[in-house]
Formats: sequence, structure tokens, C-alpha cells
Amino acid sequence: MKYIIKILFISIVILICIGYYFKNSGDHSTGDKLVGIGILVASFILMPIFIYHRWKNKNVKDYMLTEENLRKMKDYEKEKGNKN
Repeated sequence: MKYIIKILFISIVILICIGYYFKNSGDHSTGDKLVGIGILVASFILMPIFIYHRWKNKNVKDYMLTEENLRKMKDYEKEKGNKN
């Protein structure tokens, strides 16, 4: 999965760079299309794949501010204060 993400990211960067090259050489319509396609692919294909890859096998409750997690944070701060 991570190889797919890396290859997709590199291809998007290359596509955007080629788009800006076309824009600077005078062909603005082709350059705008290539940059737009690169941004769309990055936002609608790369980002969801990346988010899925990073969040699979994770428990969302560990990252939410529940009463239990707030209590753990307070206890950690008290322990940290006592050590100094």
C-alpha cells in the first residue's frame, strides 16, 4: 500500500510540474488542465488512500476527548509535576 501511495504522489508532483512547464512555455490551457487533473487526483484519490492507510487498525476512541482520556491526561500531568 505504501508503495502505491509513493508512486501516486511522485506521479502527481511530476504531472503538476509538467503543467507549470506548459503554462510557462505559453500553452496556458494545457498547463491549466494538467495542474487541475493533478490537484483533483491528489485530493480525491491520493488523500483517501493515505487516510485509510494511516487509520486502519486504529481505535478512534483513543483519540477522542472522553472522560476517561481527560482523567488520564490530568493524572499524567500530576505525575509529571511531581517528578520535577
